[in-house]
Amino acid sequence: MPNTPVLSIIIVAYRSRDEIGPCLASLPCTLGGREVEVCVVDNSPGDGAGDVVRAGFPQVAYLAPGENLGFGRANNLGFAHTRGEFVLFLNPDTVCNAPALEHCLARLEADVEIGLISPKLVTAEGAMDLACRRGIPTLWDGFCRAVGLAGAFPRSAWFAGYNLTFLPEDGTYDVGAINGAFMLGARWLFAEEVAEGGAAFDERFFMYGDDLDLCIRVGRAGFRIVYDGRVQITHLKGVSVAKDYQAMARAIFDANREVFLKHFNPHGSALVRWKYAAAFGAWKWIALTRARLRRHRRVRPL
Repeated sequence: MPNTPVLSIIIVAYRSRDEIGPCLASLPCTLGGREVEVCVVDNSPGDGAGDVVRAGFPQVAYLAPGENLGFGRANNLGFAHTRGEFVLFLNPDTVCNAPALEHCLARLEADVEIGLISPKLVTAEGAMDLACRRGIPTLWDGFCRAVGLAGAFPRSAWFAGYNLTFLPEDGTYDVGAINGAFMLGARWLFAEEVAEGGAAFDERFFMYGDDLDLCIRVGRAGFRIVYDGRVQITHLKGVSVAKDYQAMARAIFDANREVFLKHFNPHGSALVRWKYAAAFGAWKWIALTRARLRRHRRVRPL
């Protein structure tokens, strides 16, 4: 398909005026001699991000729906306006590089069993963003994370089953989920195999939980989710979200509770709903309490 872009990069911007420029500047115009198209969907029009895009990156498609559509719905809008053979859902607070994109694309092209792939994501300080490779959390994983066992015993598969810190950062292997900041897969997968209401993301999740939901659907459809730490990009984590981290943490817990109710309580059992409501409620309370006692502004719930 020589006339089709090899890659569509879809970026949902929200209060991203300061981050969108460096992000777009880091993206190549071509890969392997084929076009890379970029589409920005602005969920906070009027904050100046649109001016940055239009003035500095005229080749980028800019969509301003006039309201905050939420993460999933905005990504679906960008998906509908692009046509690349592969699709990368990318956060605006990232800085990419061509070698990492080429490497991940090559793996997808060579193995149709790979549904989603992510490189290693690192912060500006060089630390790994643990959310770029995760297991699908069990209640035990949530307990270990909330009470600090996962942090105390990071090399133990028994205690660190969610963030997989017992596995090598620079290795490559299958995981349960990757981070919504970088999710790369084939267009046909999103459009056909795991489409939710005809779209890639389930729009019932306004913000948070949508990446975990997509990973569960991809895995259940029989495709692999791969982490490849041999290449990396930078993720300035948390820049494009609200500065009220306590509220953000609560929203993340609540969204992921709904993901579990969707996938692990398909018949709407009141008992199962109570179990997950109680489990996620306890997890949230313990994590927030520990953060307050340790005087941390940030909470890393997931």
